[in-house]
Amino acid sequence: MRVRVIIGVLLAAVVATVAPAAPFLARYGAVPHRPETPVTVLLAGVAPRYDESAPVWPWPAKAEDYTGTTDTIVLAQIRPGGQLNLLSIPRDSWMNIPGWGWGKINGANPHGGPDMLVGAVEDLTGVKVDGYAFLSLYALRALADAAGGVTLDVPTRMKYDDNAGRLHIDLQPGVQRLNGTQAEGFLRFRHDARGDIGRVERQQLFLAALSDQVKRPLNWWRVPLMVSALDRNTRTNLDRATVGSILGAAAGGLKLKTLTVPGSFGFRGAASVWAVDQAALDRLIATDFRDPGDPRFLTVAVVNVGAPAGSARRLKMRLEELGYRRVTATNGPGDQSGTTITGALAGRVQRDVGHGTVAPEGSVPGADITVRLGADTPAE
Repeated sequence: MRVRVIIGVLLAAVVATVAPAAPFLARYGAVPHRPETPVTVLLAGVAPRYDESAPVWPWPAKAEDYTGTTDTIVLAQIRPGGQLNLLSIPRDSWMNIPGWGWGKINGANPHGGPDMLVGAVEDLTGVKVDGYAFLSLYALRALADAAGGVTLDVPTRMKYDDNAGRLHIDLQPGVQRLNGTQAEGFLRFRHDARGDIGRVERQQLFLAALSDQVKRPLNWWRVPLMVSALDRNTRTNLDRATVGSILGAAAGGLKLKTLTVPGSFGFRGAASVWAVDQAALDRLIATDFRDPGDPRFLTVAVVNVGAPAGSARRLKMRLEELGYRRVTATNGPGDQSGTTITGALAGRVQRDVGHGTVAPEGSVPGADITVRLGADTPAE
C-alpha cells in the first residue's frame, strides 16, 4: 500500500511539473532525432507598439501582433553534435533588403513581415533559414522568471526611465541575480557609449548565463515552466520535424558559441547605422555556419565549351539566385558534347545545374568546382 502511495505521489509530481508545457507538447511533440545536417532558426525579439490615442498616460501597449520592429535578431544554428552557434545581427545593420530597398534590417518585419526579415537575413548571410520564432517583449521577462532569475555580472551602472514605454532600469554593477523585469531592463538598455553593439553584447551575456543555468541538474524541473513561458509569448512557423531535429541535436548537451555580425558605426544621412563588413561576415559564415555538405560557399567556375551563347552567364545568375556566393563565368576552348562537373561536392552541384555528369578530374586552378557546359546544355 505504501509503495502505491509513493508511486502515486511521484506520478502526480511528474504530471504537475510537465503540465505547464502541455500546450507546446500538443503542437510540437515529436520524437527527438539527430539531424543529418545543421538546423538554422531565426530568432527575433519584436518591439512593443503603444496606443497613442489612449486617454491614459503612459500609453498602454497594444495587443501583440508581432508586426513591430525587431530589436533583437539572432541567427541560431544547432549542429548534429550539439554545437549551438548564435550570430547576433545588430538591429541597425544597413543593407539592401529584398522586396523593400535600402534600410535598417529591423525595419524589414513592419514592411514585409517574417518572410521579408527571413529573406533579408538569408541575403545578408547566405545561410538558409529553416524556420523562425518571433518573441514578444514579455518573452524573455517570463523566461527569466520561469528560470528562477538569471545570475549576471552587470558591467556598469544602468539608470534610465522611459515613462511612455513603461521602462524603468536601475541596476548597480556587479554579479547579481536578476528577476524577469530586471533582466528585461538589462537587455533593453542602450544608453552607453556602445549603443546597439553594447546591447548585443548584453543579449549574448544573458543567453550564455541562461544556458549555464538550464544545464544544472537541480534546475531540470524548471524546464517545462520555461517552455511554457516561451510558448505563450512566441509566434513561429517551426514544424514538428524541425522541433524534433532541434531536440535530438540538443539531447547530449549544448556547446554555445556567440558571434556578432562584423562592421562599424556609420551614418546614412542623419541616421546612425551599423555598416556591415561583408567580406569579414562571409569568412565568419564559412567558418561557423556553413554546412560541410553545402557547396554554396565554394568557388565555382562555369566554363562554356560547347553550349549556346550566354549559357555560362545564365547559369551563373541561376546559381547566385540559389545562394551561391562565388561564381565566375567564362568561355573556354573546345567543342565538348556533354556537360561535366568536377571538384568537391560535384554531385550536389549537379542537382542545382540540372544536367551533366560528374567527372573525376579537370577543375580550373583556384576553383573548388568546375562546370564545363557542353552541347547538351538546354537553350534558354
